[in-house]
Amino acid sequence: MQSLKNDGAAIDQTTLSKVAAVTVSFWIIKILCTTLGEVGGDAVTMSMNLGYLVGTLIFAAIFLVAVVAQVRAKKFHPFLYWFTIVATTTVGTTMADLVDRSEGLGYAWGSALLLSLVLLSLGVWYWSTGTVSVGAVSSPKSEIFYWVTIMFSQTLGTALGDWAADDAGLGYLGGVAVFGGALLVVAALHFFTKISKTGLFWAAFILTRPLGAVSGDLFDKPVAQGGMAISRYTASAVLAAAILICILVFPQRAAQRSEH
Repeated sequence: MQSLKNDGAAIDQTTLSKVAAVTVSFWIIKILCTTLGEVGGDAVTMSMNLGYLVGTLIFAAIFLVAVVAQVRAKKFHPFLYWFTIVATTTVGTTMADLVDRSEGLGYAWGSALLLSLVLLSLGVWYWSTGTVSVGAVSSPKSEIFYWVTIMFSQTLGTALGDWAADDAGLGYLGGVAVFGGALLVVAALHFFTKISKTGLFWAAFILTRPLGAVSGDLFDKPVAQGGMAISRYTASAVLAAAILICILVFPQRAAQRSEH
């Protein structure tokens, strides 16, 4: 296996990834982040009455700052990494709502367009670097592809969650059941089949976003619409605290090249 020299010491390339290892705690924190992105985004655009365009501009600026900091970092930093994930979920929420609602594209067409962008991003990434494995995210080029793909997937998840809950008539609880069930299927395929682990990772990554979207709506939408009418500010604070606790309690490490 190749190694790099740093101050005379050999460093195994498997330690160079700057993104989180895919563990059980990874998925727990990821779902909390996607749910926070939904209620946090809605808190700014709806509760503060700033609108989808202004909300998107605010969160896009935060996203860009976070990604630049992540790319410039020399190693994996758990808090920076998860802050960047939250930034992708909030800008994904407001961007999807801007396109689907304000611009009138609709949930179905918005979901189809964003799915195409996710697949295009993965395709160009694979063509450019030869892999889309998270364990290989160790260069600025692969990191940029990684975060662009994630941003598109987070935006897709918002549109897909809204489509399932509203247009498909599943409601918020129904959406939680459907997307949660789909994640269990992906988990079963991971453990009991030889299907590409990298492909299953991205499938699961995408599915956690609509799960978070419908979960967030379940918390903050009015009771008459099937929600619990919990304050968006309260829900955001509780979710942010839960994410911080998970990062501190669960061991955090960088992905290795042998991981998916």
